[in-house]
Amino acid sequence: MESFFDEAAMRRAIEAKRDGRELEPRAWEQMLCAYLAGRVDDAQMAAMLMAALWRGLSVAETAALTKAMVESGETIQFPAEIFVVDKHSSGGVSDIVSLVAVPLVAACGVRVAKLSGRALGHTGGTIDKLEAIPGMRTDLSREAFVAQVERVGCAIAAQSERLVPADKRLYRLRDRTGTVPSVGLIAASILSKKIAGGARAFVFDVKCGAAAFMQRVSDAEALAHELVSVAARFDREARALVTDMNEPLGRSVGTGIEAIEARDLLRGEISDARVREAVLSVAAEMLAVAGIAQPQSVAERALDSGAAYEKLVALVEAQGSSRAALEAMRRPQREEEARATRAGYVHAVDAVEIGNLARAWSERESSAGVVVAARIGDRIERGDVLARGYGAAADATMLTPCFTISDEKPEPRPLVYATVSG
Repeated sequence: MESFFDEAAMRRAIEAKRDGRELEPRAWEQMLCAYLAGRVDDAQMAAMLMAALWRGLSVAETAALTKAMVESGETIQFPAEIFVVDKHSSGGVSDIVSLVAVPLVAACGVRVAKLSGRALGHTGGTIDKLEAIPGMRTDLSREAFVAQVERVGCAIAAQSERLVPADKRLYRLRDRTGTVPSVGLIAASILSKKIAGGARAFVFDVKCGAAAFMQRVSDAEALAHELVSVAARFDREARALVTDMNEPLGRSVGTGIEAIEARDLLRGEISDARVREAVLSVAAEMLAVAGIAQPQSVAERALDSGAAYEKLVALVEAQGSSRAALEAMRRPQREEEARATRAGYVHAVDAVEIGNLARAWSERESSAGVVVAARIGDRIERGDVLARGYGAAADATMLTPCFTISDEKPEPRPLVYATVSG
């Protein structure tokens, strides 16, 4: 993109945004081009990011920034006759939804092309979980990614360095300058990667709570509306769920141990009501944006029949691993139990600390991690198991403080707070 945006033009743009004025779409496109070319430095871009955080971005501004970010690198194109969906989670602890929902939706006849990232802070990364399966490859070329989606019906791959390179530069700067929480900047970051990934429809799982980036429901809903509204500007069908992240979503926390839980859920060997609800909620929305009638019932049948598990096996085999390798995965034999020191109700679970511990332990041993036994609201007695740590580095004494026990039973919270559609 040609740009004549220089330092003086950037200063005027910063002042306008600082004063609460809306910038023209062309200004955002030229600004980003100049930044990538080195005509605008980090100091000025950091000032613009801070102004955007404080003053906010309109839907038109977010769309313009998104467009410029998409055009900063390569894009993936699917044949026009193939309708492809994608889903995105804003990050959480024990969030195994992608590992289950992607093959589940594909088993229902809807193609899914998912580009995923690695762990960030206490949140787990889908790519890390997949790579815990022996032999699994996630570094697919654009051609291999498209071909697998056409042939198998789904693929989960790591985002290429050539896809939306502007997002990587901006995110590093946002992280350094404390401007990550801006709704407009978050939406542009997410949508630029999704649009560049080639899907025609998206479902966004926006987490909220103590272990999420958006801790208030109102903030999460604002982001959900922004994502859906901006996606419409690119002629993409989109829906968003606002879901709870005040405790781990699933029972297992860690890289390989979460892949094991996803496998066992798809095989019908475990049945956790919370994670099942999350998976079916996201899967049903993915089917709905693809035009599938009675999506909830269709998803439930594919999950319970074993068809979704067979699709996971097909995905794993297409990306270098095997059914045998997937089914041979086990938790480490070494186990430590964290037990309650008093009776009462589980009032809070520090999912952030559990996520950090599990990530540290699983870096030493891929299938190590934590299995949570007690949920918020559970009645427990002194000596009951709260959680189990697995692996050589596991230390139960570090897990016990992650659970707050009180005499009063906490008010129940829904898993899904809101659903936003275009």
